[in-house]
Amino acid sequence: MATPQIALAVSDAWSPAPASRGGAAVADLPAIGPRVTYARDAEIFGEGETAEHVYQVQEGVVRTCRFLGDGRRQIEEFHLAGDYFGLELGSEYSCTAEAVGPATVILLRRSSLAELATRDVAVAGRLLSLTMSGLARSQKHCVMLGRKGACERVAAFLVDFAQRCGAANLVDLPMSRQEIGDYLGLTIETVSRTFTHLESDGVIALADRRHVHIRSPQKLRGLCD
Repeated sequence: MATPQIALAVSDAWSPAPASRGGAAVADLPAIGPRVTYARDAEIFGEGETAEHVYQVQEGVVRTCRFLGDGRRQIEEFHLAGDYFGLELGSEYSCTAEAVGPATVILLRRSSLAELATRDVAVAGRLLSLTMSGLARSQKHCVMLGRKGACERVAAFLVDFAQRCGAANLVDLPMSRQEIGDYLGLTIETVSRTFTHLESDGVIALADRRHVHIRSPQKLRGLCD
């Protein structure tokens, strides 16, 4: 199960976060809460808890996931700096959120955002855009898990992560092979073998377990299909 919540630091002071890839920068939303820094693997919120806040990643990476009855984990998404998470239709969180490594997030009280959205069409539009963007990514993820093989999944993951990070050829992966496997629905052994296969084919080069050099972006994109 998830590691108990560990907040390393809480600050009411705020400095502008980067613009979200899914919508508005946090500076555009006046319902700003504190910044909270979490340790590696610390739980930010748990599945079934009351959804009181929406979060934006300021630094680091956050994973949202579900735990099966037998203890297995399915990671739904990796949220990068600028991304929002914790947007729920119901009154409870439908998943668990944890810090991949040390991560700082900004809390936005959900009730304040909802009230603001009733008065500000622009804010309502941004929230709708964030929700629809998350739904689109979830649908894409479901197709990948249901219809693609191991090599296609790993290639699609690398292409997507490189694009989201704005990386040209060198990709810094903050997550472990196990976490990648839990996101792609693969075992850690399959993920490791696929990375090795891609390297032997000259598509990527592995400087170490965290840094991937994409030697042939065109070939990597071709493997996604």
